[in-house]
Amino acid sequence: MMNTKYMNPYLAGVLLGLVLLMAFFFSGRGLGASGAVKSTVVTVVSTIAPEHAANSPFYSKYIGEGKSPMKSWLVFEIMGVLVGGFLSGALAGRLKLKIEHFPGISANRRLIFAMIGGILFGFGSQLGRGCASGSALTGMAVLSLSGFISMATMFGTAFALAYFFRKNWI
Repeated sequence: MMNTKYMNPYLAGVLLGLVLLMAFFFSGRGLGASGAVKSTVVTVVSTIAPEHAANSPFYSKYIGEGKSPMKSWLVFEIMGVLVGGFLSGALAGRLKLKIEHFPGISANRRLIFAMIGGILFGFGSQLGRGCASGSALTGMAVLSLSGFISMATMFGTAFALAYFFRKNWI
């Protein structure tokens, strides 16, 4: 029998705060994720089309003699997130390949909505110069006004749009 227990959300919040504190202590920086995706994209493009990457104003900022975008601290952070998520799922007995969705919608529809949401969030993180963890969590941790505005905007938008998308989850 699989253990389907989830961590207490209050405990998870405290642990996330401690992770953020440790990130500041050990790396001198907060948390973030979108930069790791950018580093991976730059590496893939510079591997497949090195001339294009070298001549591009965008890609050339991240590559150069002796520079490797994959040596960014964000890449190592995200690798830790993946390993930690895998270990967490294994220890909780929830490590199996499945698509969680409301019975009223298909798995394909759930995947389509997840992909659209991920693309929109990724695009927004580039426009806003950071993802939710970088802009909101880290920003709020250092008492940045932009962090509080980011978090309020994300939760406010989610609350405002929940009515229109609720039939996909309940």
